[in-house]
Amino acid sequence: MQTFTAYSTRASILVSISLSLLKVAVSVEGICSATSIFDADSNSYPLYWKVTNPTLSPSHLQDLPGFTRSVYKRDHALITPESHVFSPIPEWTNTLGAFLITPAMGSHFVMYLAKMEDNSRSGLPPYDVERFIFVLQGTVTLTNMSGISHKLTVDSFAYLPPNFEHSLKCDASATLAVFERRYASLENHVTEQIVASTEKQPLLETPGEVFELRKLLPTTAPYDFNIHIMDFQPGEFLNVKEVHYNQHGLLLLEGQGIYRLGDSWYPVQAGDAIWMAPFVPQWYAALGKTRTRYLLYKDVNRNPL
Repeated sequence: MQTFTAYSTRASILVSISLSLLKVAVSVEGICSATSIFDADSNSYPLYWKVTNPTLSPSHLQDLPGFTRSVYKRDHALITPESHVFSPIPEWTNTLGAFLITPAMGSHFVMYLAKMEDNSRSGLPPYDVERFIFVLQGTVTLTNMSGISHKLTVDSFAYLPPNFEHSLKCDASATLAVFERRYASLENHVTEQIVASTEKQPLLETPGEVFELRKLLPTTAPYDFNIHIMDFQPGEFLNVKEVHYNQHGLLLLEGQGIYRLGDSWYPVQAGDAIWMAPFVPQWYAALGKTRTRYLLYKDVNRNPL
């Protein structure tokens, strides 16, 4: 009887302590929950901070050495930040690059991150290759062959036509998202240098959809690809379950959600890159407490033959 009484007393004390801790957790957090990749981003950080400072080892995965969310399949790939491998970019100085999408996957374009350090300078792309750059962090100076310069800050971008003499210079540090592809020329059509910023691009109508869309390049025939900025508020999703001949290269700039690629469903967050081959089923839903924004490459204005 004494043993049972002692056990009951200890059990009561443990229950009392547990309830007290629960009250504290509820009063401070609202509810006690585990850390996840879907935690809200802090508003105190610069724009696109999560891309250049990714979550490499979420707390709930720290006991799983060798784990990665990266996936490569025949018709799509998800490349997550813990899988990035940076190495010098040919012809660039003081710059490291991580190639996230290349023709080795089956793509007809490349997408890479370029980390420019102090006194760094870009090289030129190969012959007949056009280039698009988007500034994720820092400031770079773009100078063309006429000596005209533009300062590009975060959320600024530039399109450089094929065989267009130019250089990108960085005095401190900067991170760029870069897209390059061999230009599919059309007779009597030429492209021109474009320098602008996302905030200056108009919102376009998206019939049947709820997301916000901006196109960063002209939709006219000379341009054989475009770059879209797509914004989703939490809970919003694509209405169309897309299956089409165009390829996509995607970099998640902000937020988190679920991406369907083929028959697979992937949790994704800022910093993740995705390649989508022609005709892979694709769909996205935004989750979490902040907006999703992603940068999307799409080939356009050319006959698929």
